[in-house]
Amino acid sequence: MLILRTLITGPVHGHTIAHAIERTSQEVLQVEQGSLYPALHRLEDRGWVVSYWGISENNRKAKYYKLTAAGRKQLVVETGRWRQMVKAIGRILCEGR
Repeated sequence: MLILRTLITGPVHGHTIAHAIERTSQEVLQVEQGSLYPALHRLEDRGWVVSYWGISENNRKAKYYKLTAAGRKQLVVETGRWRQMVKAIGRILCEGR
């Protein structure tokens, strides 16, 4: 879900995805390269993300990832599930107060 959310603003390469998640979470979440790329491949296999080769800001060849229409729909579904989970956990934690 976090990768899909990061791609909502447009295509970026993997390094940028990792930094965006870390920066937005105020460094609470750390993205390991060994986890990021397998996750991107799974998202691509599911049709939620497409990739293409391009040139990065520092003039190097980089693989860019872009959210598909199916990926946008999946992000809506996953965001809804996340909100339900947060509400349920909140009810449990606040029970008996």
